[in-house]
Amino acid sequence: MTDAPTPFEVDWPKAEVDRVLDLVRAYPWPPAPAVEDGWGYGCDGGFLRSLCARWTDGYDWRAAQADLNRHPQHRARIEDFDIHFLHVVGEAQGRRPLLLSHGWPGSHYEFWGVIERLAFPSRFGGRAEDAFDLVIPSLPGFGFSSKPARPVGQRLTARLFGKLMTETLGYDRYLAQGGDWGALVTSWLGIDHADHVRAIHLNMIGLRPAGPPRTEAEIAWITRFGAMMEQLGAYFRLQASKPQSLAWLGAGNPVGQAAWIVERFHDWSDLRERPLIGVYEMDQLITSVMIYVMSGSFATGAWYYRGLIEEGGATLAEGQRCETPTAFANFPGEPLYQPPPRSWADRAYNIVRWTDMPRGGHFAAMEAPDLFAEEILAWGREVG
Repeated sequence: MTDAPTPFEVDWPKAEVDRVLDLVRAYPWPPAPAVEDGWGYGCDGGFLRSLCARWTDGYDWRAAQADLNRHPQHRARIEDFDIHFLHVVGEAQGRRPLLLSHGWPGSHYEFWGVIERLAFPSRFGGRAEDAFDLVIPSLPGFGFSSKPARPVGQRLTARLFGKLMTETLGYDRYLAQGGDWGALVTSWLGIDHADHVRAIHLNMIGLRPAGPPRTEAEIAWITRFGAMMEQLGAYFRLQASKPQSLAWLGAGNPVGQAAWIVERFHDWSDLRERPLIGVYEMDQLITSVMIYVMSGSFATGAWYYRGLIEEGGATLAEGQRCETPTAFANFPGEPLYQPPPRSWADRAYNIVRWTDMPRGGHFAAMEAPDLFAEEILAWGREVG
């Protein structure tokens, strides 16, 4: 059994915030390439300077803290972890629990724009009977969950989140959704905890079927993915192999942490029609960074990639498949993790719904909260 949850509030001491802001102001800016668009070299220097100027002279951290305390949140002891989670009982009144799992370099804050839409759809012109009870945890080692002593992975996280839903909160049957690492956590829930998980929804295909690609379309997809990883995947190779090297560089360096995190938001978002500040507000990005900086989770967040390797990766064994009914939403502006051909996905999952969205990228709930919420509500109506 798990311990009973205890209420939790975000509390950033002013002295600690001031220390962080002093470090930002005193940052010794290194040389940056003298090019018009520096994103091809990493985080663009001009953008990073504008973010830091806002961070130190315009960002209202007290308002951000109050916003992070807007929804009921708790912590519960599960095995060796204190798991932080939001629990929003909406118009469903306990009848339709939905677990939402985030990824890296996101946090539970990714879902801020969809919480009320999913918990109280009648406020947005929808139907009260479509509402969910929402459970939105922080991954172990992320945000306000406790830190592991060594890297842990997504399958262990699925076990923890399963206990959170059934033992801590008493939901015997529930739905689960996730993107990025949350997609892999959700996938393992569908495999290992199918007796409690009614259906899952993904906005990234996390598991790989056993064996090599079988069709020309699958070969083309694998080839494209390999090329994109060469261009955009250096972060993955570092964090999956030597994450502590990055941790040493990031410690005590909030600007360095911000650069590493914001670069991912730039590279993975749908920027075809809107610039980065347009898809997001600057304060949204700063709050996303602050969650890492103020909780000291930059290092353990990076460890989570090594956890994947130490758990054995995401390729299924021969004959293994996630048989839990699976829905997938393809947000087309995802530059790196484009979805595989349907034939590939069908070998790993029992796909019962596939929706091609008109816009949005990797951080779907933040980038396109209206479309994300509509898709989840529609999926919920199908599931019943």
